[in-house]
Amino acid sequence: MVYWIFTASYVSGASGAEWSMNYTQQEICALNGSTVFMNGTFTHPEQLTVKKSFWAIDPVKNVEPNDLSKDPNYSGRVINLIDKRKFYLKLSNVTKKDEHRYCFRIITNKPDQKWLGKPEVTLQVTELHVESPGEVTEGQSVNLTCKTTCSLTDPTFIWYKDGRPLTTEMIQKNQQLHLQTVSSEDAGSYSCAVRGSEHLPSTAQTLRVRRDVSVSISPSGGIVEGSSVNLTCSSDGDPPVEIYTWFKEGGDSPVGSGHSYVPLQSGSYYCQAQNQHGTQRSMTLCTLKSHFIHLLLPTGKIYIYIYIYIIYIYIHIYIYIT
Repeated sequence: MVYWIFTASYVSGASGAEWSMNYTQQEICALNGSTVFMNGTFTHPEQLTVKKSFWAIDPVKNVEPNDLSKDPNYSGRVINLIDKRKFYLKLSNVTKKDEHRYCFRIITNKPDQKWLGKPEVTLQVTELHVESPGEVTEGQSVNLTCKTTCSLTDPTFIWYKDGRPLTTEMIQKNQQLHLQTVSSEDAGSYSCAVRGSEHLPSTAQTLRVRRDVSVSISPSGGIVEGSSVNLTCSSDGDPPVEIYTWFKEGGDSPVGSGHSYVPLQSGSYYCQAQNQHGTQRSMTLCTLKSHFIHLLLPTGKIYIYIYIYIIYIYIHIYIYIT
C-alpha cells in the first residue's frame, strides 16, 4: 500500500518575502512493513537558490536537524528527491521505530535563509490484529474484527480462513467479518489483510466452535425384565462428555454411572451427560417391563381368546364338581 502525505505551512524569511511549503496531511497511518511516500511542493523568493534539501525527524528549536538519509537506522530505506518545486520522500519497510515527526529542510545560497516545513508530518505504524471471542457455541452469531491502532485511509479488508481467502458469500462489513449461525465447519484460524497489501496479513486467530451436549440412549423402547440388556448412552458434545449418570424415572438419586448401565428392575431409565459447558439428559426413555403377563399370555389375540375359553371351561367344571 502506498501512502501520500501532505499538510500546509507558510513561513516568512528574514527579508520579508513569503515562503510556502505544502504537504497533504499532517498525520498518516501505515501498515507495519509497508512503504510510505511523503511529498509536497514549495516556493521561495526568486533571488534565492536551493543549495541543499533533505528530510529530518523530530526537529528541536535552535538545533540544526540531521539529514535522515545519513541516519544509520534509515540506511537503505530512504530515497529523497527534489524536482524544481516538488519534493519527495520514499521510506520503505516502516516499523514502529519509524514513528516520528517528519519535516522537509531547505538550505539556500544565503546562510541566513534556511527553512523547515512546519507543522511536521506525524507517522504512525500499525499492525493488523484479529479480535475474536476465541470460542462460541454452535448456532450463535459472531463478529470478527480486523483491528488497527490508527486509522488507515479508505482500506478494503480481506479475510482468510486457514490461509485461504473467504468467498463473497461471507457477510463482511467494514472491518468486521460476520458469521451467522456458526457450525463446526466455521471453526479454524482467521486472519485479515488490506487489499493492495495482501503480503502483510495479521497473525491468525483461532475460532473454536463448541457443540452443546446431545444425548441418545440405546436400545430404546420396551424390554422384558430378566432379559440380558446393556443400556448405552452416547453424546456428540464438544468438548467430549466427561461424566455419564443414570437415573430411574421418578427418582432423584442416580442408579448408576458410566457410558453403559445394566438395569435390574422394571421401570423407565434415562442417562445424563455432562461436559465443561453444561448438562443434558437423554430424551429417549428405556422402559424395562415386567415379564409376568408375558409368561401367561403369549402375544396375539387368538391366544387371549383361547385362554378365556379355557378359563370358562375350568369355571364350569368347578361348579359342576361342587
